[in-house]
Amino acid sequence: MFREGIRTPEGKRKQSPISWGYCLLGVALFWSLTGIGLARRNHVPILDPDTRYFRSVFGQASLVVFLLVSASQLLAYYGMVGISIMAGFIAGYFTWASALFNGQEPFPLLPPSHAFMALATIFLGTMLFLCVRTASGEEQKSLWGYNIFLRILISIMAGIGLILVFKQPALGGLHPIDLLIYDGRVHHDSWLSQARGSKNLAGAVQEYRRRYNQHPPPGFDKWYEYATKRSSVIIDDFDQIYEDLLPFRALPPERLRSLTHEIATNPFNDVGAIAIRNGSVNLQVEIKPTHRWMVEGAAKVIEPFSQYLPDMDLVFNLNDEPRVAVPWGKAAQLKSQGKYQSFITESNLVKEWSADRDAGWGPLDPADQTGFSMFTDFSWQNVYDRYASVVCPPSSKAQTQRIWDRHGICLSCIRPHSMGQFPVSWNIASDICHQPDLIWLHGFMLSPASLKVSQDLAPVFSQSKISGFNDILFPSPWNYVDKVKYEPSKEFPDPKYMDKENTLFWIGSTSEGVSRKGEWKGMPRQRLTHLVNNNTNQVSVLLPSQDPDTYSYQIMPGNAPVEKLGLSANIHLSDVVRCDDCGEQLDEMHTAEQVEFQSHWNYRYLVDLDGAGFSGRFLPFLRSNSVPMRTGLFRQWLDSRITSWLHYVPLDLRLHDVWSTLAYFAGVNVSVTDPVTGKEKVWMEPHDLQGKWIAEEGRKWANKALRKEDMEIYFFRLLLEWGRLTDDKRDVLGFKM
Repeated sequence: MFREGIRTPEGKRKQSPISWGYCLLGVALFWSLTGIGLARRNHVPILDPDTRYFRSVFGQASLVVFLLVSASQLLAYYGMVGISIMAGFIAGYFTWASALFNGQEPFPLLPPSHAFMALATIFLGTMLFLCVRTASGEEQKSLWGYNIFLRILISIMAGIGLILVFKQPALGGLHPIDLLIYDGRVHHDSWLSQARGSKNLAGAVQEYRRRYNQHPPPGFDKWYEYATKRSSVIIDDFDQIYEDLLPFRALPPERLRSLTHEIATNPFNDVGAIAIRNGSVNLQVEIKPTHRWMVEGAAKVIEPFSQYLPDMDLVFNLNDEPRVAVPWGKAAQLKSQGKYQSFITESNLVKEWSADRDAGWGPLDPADQTGFSMFTDFSWQNVYDRYASVVCPPSSKAQTQRIWDRHGICLSCIRPHSMGQFPVSWNIASDICHQPDLIWLHGFMLSPASLKVSQDLAPVFSQSKISGFNDILFPSPWNYVDKVKYEPSKEFPDPKYMDKENTLFWIGSTSEGVSRKGEWKGMPRQRLTHLVNNNTNQVSVLLPSQDPDTYSYQIMPGNAPVEKLGLSANIHLSDVVRCDDCGEQLDEMHTAEQVEFQSHWNYRYLVDLDGAGFSGRFLPFLRSNSVPMRTGLFRQWLDSRITSWLHYVPLDLRLHDVWSTLAYFAGVNVSVTDPVTGKEKVWMEPHDLQGKWIAEEGRKWANKALRKEDMEIYFFRLLLEWGRLTDDKRDVLGFKM
């Protein structure tokens, strides 16, 4: 066909492949020069190749060249209309199939009836075109076989499409949030039953051995007494501690101690240290003054139980961002080595810490003893490729895919953690490994304000981290010393849920990352503000459909949720900081006057967003009578013991679910005609009972499992485990009755 396609049936010469080649080279040259110009203007290094980017470019370029060359040969026979019809079929079919495939049961992105009509339209249109060509005699006899082949191929594709349509569930009679709330309650009840199963010390010891294939550390009886006297509802499930410390078990105790000393005694590392000697807690003298409160706060958490701890030194991260990003292969090897250990018989256990532990730790002062650092300063740069994606498995999407289109939502990225628009679980939604589009969606990925990071395992205690990082989580001093506190008063009361304003509320500064060349457009704080106040793109809102007791996604203008549906959202920036392009942000979004923190309690729905690290507001929000609506990537110690859709409402980091979530809880007080009775009714009734229930469950659980006493209990157990890891006798060290 390539040879025949150079001339028309009448023998007239068409554009030759060589002419097409010159055209394509001209287009390539134009866009190459344009790209170089844009890169220079934005100070982007031109010779800094990303092999994944070039693979994507090569793949797309090959596809485009193939399609253009094919079109150039077919144009003489099918004309522009025919080529357009076939190209439209291919584009429409695969876009349609992607939407069906990436839908989540039982709430598809496309209703089955709409999906069938779309398939029927593109199938019949293309088949009609091919049949008419043959019937009218336009088709050359030499191409009849090709025409028949196309009909068979399109019919097969339509058959596959019908299978996809029939597999799509009908529109659910329940709203997906109804199911998610139910699942959240069931999941938490199941988790809690195993987290607090032990009724006495012997039972706790036995459960510890079963879970972790080792004996508890020395002092476990003191920890158990401490926990039970303070009415801890969690006795058995401290899997977060086990997972955090597992790779460190591959390093010998002397190496852990020397690493601690090296990190603590170089001011470049931005850490502060604590020395525990003979039950006393002593702070390093030369800690950065602006952050000394953090280490003092950690010391306050430790002091109530320090008498039961062995001598040790601890290094605390003073920055908001996490610090330890060991590549997946290396981390997996360390974890495998950590798991490989024989179970010591009880008769061979040693119950007492080594007597000379103090001698194993180097002096913490002066703080500038070490002239080298294992950390690299990577602040103000996109960290995704070098430090974030590498903590994921080689087969993960984070390692194998890149999303270059920033304008649309990556459906395959949200599918693993979503039911329709809504995150099934915050812990899954904050996992970076199946979401390559996060490279453009968070300040930490785009341009962290302060990132000094190591790809070698480092014993650093941090208040939060993203999935895959190897920092050791500990309860945040920010919450323990009440930097931000839930403290309602007569001036700022916390009304009952039903007495609050039916409004979504957030106000804060742009502290998430540094924006110099438009990076702010990907940061959630700015994106949320833009979405609510001046969004010009269309949005999708899940609302009751015309069919009784069913829901469907309604596409509407960006301002329609407020102006048409009457939803209330009070979202504003209080200050624009950490930017070279501050003026651009102010022109787009403006700012509002900062408010007293305690005034948050006036609103039913409180949005919680990451800052440069975790949000310090989340725990006070949980303790209130409001519903926290949370999105972000940073995980804290408490995330292992709270449940989304039971204690708070998760939001996807892309924020495409904000209006649907608000519509569910707040209701849509707009009159529509009931298709059955013909009478006027409210489009969507508010789900007040569900909202009130989540607010109450979150409040009760925070007052039961997230108290200051619970922070102490968690830290006590963590430091007993750390004490054993740094003891020269750790392989035989353990508690026995």
